[in-house]
Amino acid sequence: MALAVRPLKADELRAALTLFGAAIHRPPADDAGWAASARLYSPGRTFGVHADGALVATTTSFPSELAVPGGAVLPMAAVTRVGVRADHTRRGLLSAMMRAQLDDTAARGEPVATLRASEARIYGRFGYGVATRGRSVQVRADASPLRPGAPLGGTVRLVARDEIVPVLQEVHARIALRRPGGITRTEGWWAIGVGRRVHVEREHVLAAVHTGPQGDDGFAIAYPGDIPGLPRRCLDVADLHAADVAATAALWRFLLGVDLVEAVQARLRPLDEPLELLLADPRACAVTGNEDETWLRIVDVPVAFAARSYGAAEPVLLAVHDGFLEANSGVYRIADGSAERVGPLGGPVRPELECSVDALAMAYLGDRRPSELVASGWWSAPEPAAVPRADAAFATPGVPWCGTYF
Repeated sequence: MALAVRPLKADELRAALTLFGAAIHRPPADDAGWAASARLYSPGRTFGVHADGALVATTTSFPSELAVPGGAVLPMAAVTRVGVRADHTRRGLLSAMMRAQLDDTAARGEPVATLRASEARIYGRFGYGVATRGRSVQVRADASPLRPGAPLGGTVRLVARDEIVPVLQEVHARIALRRPGGITRTEGWWAIGVGRRVHVEREHVLAAVHTGPQGDDGFAIAYPGDIPGLPRRCLDVADLHAADVAATAALWRFLLGVDLVEAVQARLRPLDEPLELLLADPRACAVTGNEDETWLRIVDVPVAFAARSYGAAEPVLLAVHDGFLEANSGVYRIADGSAERVGPLGGPVRPELECSVDALAMAYLGDRRPSELVASGWWSAPEPAAVPRADAAFATPGVPWCGTYF
């Protein structure tokens, strides 16, 4: 018998968190942990499946916004806490929940959804594709780590523990949507992403804010860490956002100059962060990994296409296939800096390029060029001459990045 997906009530949310925790091999939250975690749940946005009176699958989302190329900002569902009980996996429960959640997202007028994937093979079949990536870095600290010609930036100050969340929250809100891929953060995100470590677990923390000519325009938050196999004192940078290279340089200069620290490491930094160009010794920066960051699901392709800007290019006819949300499927004409649907699949308008909706997500924010996707088999090109035109149309001046984990 098929198990029904339904929205969960407020008194079922703690059980949902416990189920999710078990799915990623974590113990149940204590009362203090639950009090913080509960703030991430938004009314009516959590779904579950029950079997024999017990919750066996759950997913939730919280409302956010996503910056797209050209400066537009789209309403977005931030999907998180997805889990299926170990004895109920591979029965279609996840597919049923994803469909219910995407239908709900569309009904809320949110044309895009994003998530962070615990496993890379799970979400592509639901139309999610990797839209931003990040790199992990480890930087040796010494007496003068930045080169003399590196931007000096403004001033950097430490923030007292009780001020960390409100001050950083205000700075992030001011600068996060300046680049494609950036998203807004809710009060609940701050309670979990920062407040739990700072106020509940009471970890030692360094929170620094950069002030430039226009006021506060960057921040970094770091905790003591370690490097496996190396007897080094290390700082783990959990969050670093900056409005420009000068603010970025000033914050890294501060972190690398903290006493009794031999190395600073950070995960999911922007691919275009010019850290090596700032250092006196570029080899002091080791790239220890590259990872997917934002998994994007375009829920309403016409709205998403119309929202972003496009580079100057001759018209391109692109067919989009969406087996999960059929209304998105069709042929779209990208021209004159805009995009519109011009016909159904298999109709009289013949496409020059074709892709699935998850592969479209890979190019939508500018992370991948259409030519890369054609060459690697993610897109097909019935008309190869259209590929350079698509590259020109989808080109963006910078690399997309989010910097918010959830």
